[in-house]
Amino acid sequence: MKLSDEIIHFLYRQHYTVISTIDKDGAIHNSCKGIVNIDKKGRIYLLDLYKQRTYENLKNDPNIALTVVDEHKFKGYSLKGKAKIIIEDKIKPDILAAWDKKISGRISHRILKNISGEKGHARHPEILLPKPEYIIEVRVDKIVDLTPHKLKHVKA
Repeated sequence: MKLSDEIIHFLYRQHYTVISTIDKDGAIHNSCKGIVNIDKKGRIYLLDLYKQRTYENLKNDPNIALTVVDEHKFKGYSLKGKAKIIIEDKIKPDILAAWDKKISGRISHRILKNISGEKGHARHPEILLPKPEYIIEVRVDKIVDLTPHKLKHVKA
């Protein structure tokens, strides 16, 4: 499924996505993941640095949903599809470069907020993140617009 420019730009503006996977008992597991890259063909690349529950869940069941919302704009999407694990030595260099750029952007964003007086984390936790051992490639099959129907046609 192709992704519209509007959805791609919306996803890139968010700092993370909440993903849902299914564990071995059929229960839903939620976690936050960083969006690394998106292509118009409907593939979204997510970084998972800890290789724990999400990793195990996706090895057993590739079904996944990404939920991304902008509370301020009262807008959001749920993107449903299948995930594939891409191990470290198969990750394309442009995907790793996109992650490095994203981390640099997060650090800069945190520094600017700290300078402006917003209280946040005292350190820069992004610097402490481990090197990725794998990446999650999501092939989007369905897009659900979470914007309430009455607000879809109201100009912001």
